[in-house]
Amino acid sequence: MRDFGAGLRFLFSGQRWVARHVRWWAFGMIPALIALVGYVAALAVLVVYAGDLAEWATPFADGWSEVWRNAVRVVVAGVAIGAGGLLAMLTFTAVTLLIGEPFYESLSAKVEATEGGGPPEPDVPLWRALWVAARDSLAVLLRAVAFGIVLFLCGFIPVVGQTVVPVLALCVSGYYLTAELTGTPLQNRGLPQKERLRLLRSRMPMTLGFGTGLALLFLIPGATVLAMPGAVAGATLLAREISPYGAEEAGGGEGDDEGNGDGDGPEPDPYQQPNPYRQDPYGRYPGQHPGPNPYATDPKAG
Repeated sequence: MRDFGAGLRFLFSGQRWVARHVRWWAFGMIPALIALVGYVAALAVLVVYAGDLAEWATPFADGWSEVWRNAVRVVVAGVAIGAGGLLAMLTFTAVTLLIGEPFYESLSAKVEATEGGGPPEPDVPLWRALWVAARDSLAVLLRAVAFGIVLFLCGFIPVVGQTVVPVLALCVSGYYLTAELTGTPLQNRGLPQKERLRLLRSRMPMTLGFGTGLALLFLIPGATVLAMPGAVAGATLLAREISPYGAEEAGGGEGDDEGNGDGDGPEPDPYQQPNPYRQDPYGRYPGQHPGPNPYATDPKAG
């Protein structure tokens, strides 16, 4: 439960971070607004043409009585609209992250910089970064859809379908939301997708604490757009926790072990400094005036 609570704290810490950096909050909302406009337009078209779609999908009902034909087509239209809405919910985060790859990469890097530094941004062309993001998002989406189909079918089981299945669905949604949002900071740490998912599974309570809290937050109308920048910031903080990036890693691997990284020979030992306390009190160094030896004795004395 401690890790679960820590995951929730990362979610709220991300929202607090964007609240302190309002300019970055506005910057991070741009992709979510673009995606929202696109989804609203697509769903509006689906609603307008749902009747035509149902008529096209049910040619077998043409010969039925008007009552039954209309009833079947209303059900089919409703199913089509519901499926479109479910698909929109499942894909909104992935599409928003894909559209906002340059935006959220900059936001994640800013969070890393304000929290003590992180890995450098990858020096890859934008088209390649978008391709990798699309490929990874599609892989995560297919997994989420597969679980969604299984859970949908399990929902028809009496009692279990109304109690256990909704909880499992929330956990699955939360896990894959976290996988999507932590993709950029963990990928910057050199972790491929399989390693990222394995790392999240190894910290499952923390992953679910972050993801289920975010999934519940996204159920609030409009919260998906408003909370997305903070979710990206919180996911970056979570990635820093489960996969720390030390300053020593940033300079590691450059140059030889015994060189200064430029091939100019070994580095000087910082501990081999000139000794300010000369060990010759009798002035035998060049350029010094010899002084009397305080320990010299006159053999004739006494």
